[in-house]
Amino acid sequence: MSAVLELDGLCAGYGPMQVVHDVDLAVRPGERIGLLGLNGHGKTTLMRSVLGLVDWRRGDVRLDGGSLMRAGPHQVARRGVVLIPQGDAIFPGLSVRDNLDSGAYMSGSWRRRDERRERVLGIFPQLADRLGQTAGTLSGGERRMVAIGRGLMADGSVYLVDEPSLGLAPGLAQRMIDAVLSLELGAGALILAEQNRALFEGRVDRVIRLHGGRVAT
Repeated sequence: MSAVLELDGLCAGYGPMQVVHDVDLAVRPGERIGLLGLNGHGKTTLMRSVLGLVDWRRGDVRLDGGSLMRAGPHQVARRGVVLIPQGDAIFPGLSVRDNLDSGAYMSGSWRRRDERRERVLGIFPQLADRLGQTAGTLSGGERRMVAIGRGLMADGSVYLVDEPSLGLAPGLAQRMIDAVLSLELGAGALILAEQNRALFEGRVDRVIRLHGGRVAT
């Protein structure tokens, strides 16, 4: 079975600093991968490098066999790579509804935004009564729901989810992980970066550990 996402000798960094070193990874259709590592060991840089959101990179990144190395971040996103970054990455002055709808940036997603919003509300039902509320006035956990929900509004083929549990109480952290892992992938794929293996133990197909920017064996 051919890979939906392939990293071939990927190196990436910022300024003079190399953070990711010679990473090889092939992600199969329908696969959920747990990317495990402590802070500062390259998880975020690896995900950002797939979209070209780093100062430099070498090697190759391929989506469905086609290289992404010459594509800009917006082009990569339009090809179906969805990055859900750490923290409460929201537009605080917009309503919850507008924040969610901003994730439906591809034409297919936008036409079906009502349907996709209902799917997100099925995952995070407490947002249903807050659609008209300004997102910046929500609680920390609710803001995280909005941030994750916005990512799930896209018609993604590959979802890169960076530490959705960061800074949350244990019960709420597990709820965020549950929401991400409930996503129906079809022929797509998911890479979930976390520090705490127990949050996804037994619920992903593989665990890849990064240490010092390298895949640990």
